[in-house]
Amino acid sequence: MIEIQTTKTFDKLFLKLPLKIQLRATQKTELFKANPFHPSLKTEKLSPKGYDVWSFRIDFSYRIVFKFVDEGIAEFRFVGHHSDIYDYNIFG
Repeated sequence: MIEIQTTKTFDKLFLKLPLKIQLRATQKTELFKANPFHPSLKTEKLSPKGYDVWSFRIDFSYRIVFKFVDEGIAEFRFVGHHSDIYDYNIFG
C-alpha cells in the first residue's frame, strides 16, 4: 500500500476541480494506493526524464502528477487538465 502526501499546490488545485472530477480523482487515488501501475491509471514518466516525476489519469483529460519521495511514499504535486501540467513547478 502506497502512502500519499500532497503539496499545498495540489490541495488548492484539487478544491478548484469540478465535483465530478474530485470524486473520480478520489477513486483513482484509492486504486493508485493499491497499485501505482495499475493498467487503468496509464501511469507514465514525464519529461524531462531525469526528475523522476510521473502522472496517472483521472480520466481522458485530467491527470495527477506525483513523485516517489521514499519507498512506499508518493507526493502528489499537481492535479488538473493535462494541458496545464507544465505551467506548474512539478519538478522542484
